[in-house]
Amino acid sequence: MPGDLRKVSLLAIVMLVLLRVSIGWHLLYEGLWKLGTQHTSTPWTAEGYLKNATGPLRSTFRQMTGDPNDEKWLNYEVMSKKFKAWQDGFVSHYKLDEAQTTAFKELMDGPESFEVELKGLPPGLDLEKIGGINREAISFDPDGFLVVSGKLHLLPAERDRLIAAATKISEANKAAKKSCDQFISAVNRVYKAAAKLSFNEQLTAVMEQDTDRVGIVLQDEEISEKPLVVKVGDVEYYKQLTARFDKNYAKARTQFEWEHIDKMWKEVQDLRRKLVGPVQSLEKEMHSDAERLLTPEQLSKGPVPEPLTPIGQINWRTMWGLTVFGILLILGLFTRVSALGGAALLSLFYLAMPPWPGVQEIPSIEHNLIVNKVFVEMLALLAIAALPSGKWFGLDALISALFRQRKQANSAVAKP
Repeated sequence: MPGDLRKVSLLAIVMLVLLRVSIGWHLLYEGLWKLGTQHTSTPWTAEGYLKNATGPLRSTFRQMTGDPNDEKWLNYEVMSKKFKAWQDGFVSHYKLDEAQTTAFKELMDGPESFEVELKGLPPGLDLEKIGGINREAISFDPDGFLVVSGKLHLLPAERDRLIAAATKISEANKAAKKSCDQFISAVNRVYKAAAKLSFNEQLTAVMEQDTDRVGIVLQDEEISEKPLVVKVGDVEYYKQLTARFDKNYAKARTQFEWEHIDKMWKEVQDLRRKLVGPVQSLEKEMHSDAERLLTPEQLSKGPVPEPLTPIGQINWRTMWGLTVFGILLILGLFTRVSALGGAALLSLFYLAMPPWPGVQEIPSIEHNLIVNKVFVEMLALLAIAALPSGKWFGLDALISALFRQRKQANSAVAKP
């Protein structure tokens, strides 16, 4: 009986080798596909998978991303530094010439001023005396230009007051109508030119000046030492909502509680997309517009290198882990070590979303309890690690033969 347990039929050997190669191919293709997406507009990342982790290790897996609730995207100082670092990297990476540097600076920070040609101001119109106008925002250059400051821009209300002043003069003095029409046209043109904010100005407008987003907080030391919150912004509400969700998630046990958790999670994600989406879109637009300034030779250098973040490290380890373990399993090289490595990697995928009783069920066309496809593949790799399948068919057989020959040669030399 003990001898029979050690016998393995040829068919069993063939099937076990095929199992090893099949799993190796699965891991290899997954790794290569994920690596291939890194040079596309939608590179693969494990971020979404980790942020949606469930089970007792949910918090651990989410914290691995470095920013589980995307709160860095809601912090103006963090995003401002990120934008500045990318801009510095863009200039040094592509080695911009003088003309490109000037155009890039205007794109990021805006020009010093916006100018349109204007022969002269309408008779009787004095920009200094028009009420409701920032005196530093608009001026007339005697050389023949209507000038708007690149830092202050021109507000819609200021444009309307300028047009109203010119219209009033035109109605009172028919001889000045042509001059007033030219002035109104110049105001509209310079307003349109100044309406487009630079990317750094847009970032400030989105993250600092939108009261729906940041709320309204007043500070009056005569009334109270503490700030008075007049309106809670969406960012603060989002932080409160995520904290409440985490608290309820930790206590959830019944199906009813999990259904409530699902609804809360949808609300959290909807609000997250509303807050993070505009900033991410602005960043993509910034990259796209900046790349239009480059020559084909500069573009061939590839994108500006991004700093390696915690999630970036996880992405590369996962992609290369899948690829390397897949190749080794297919070749039958270091089979037992690669099988154990593959099983360890799959165990992380399994533990991030375990189909255990009392754990939130992930929406899927399948229904699993304890065992799922990842778990089965993990067990298969552990079984392969327990068998010498690389010596049956693989490079491990050649390595083993070389060591055996060397050992025999050493034994022959050692004999008298």
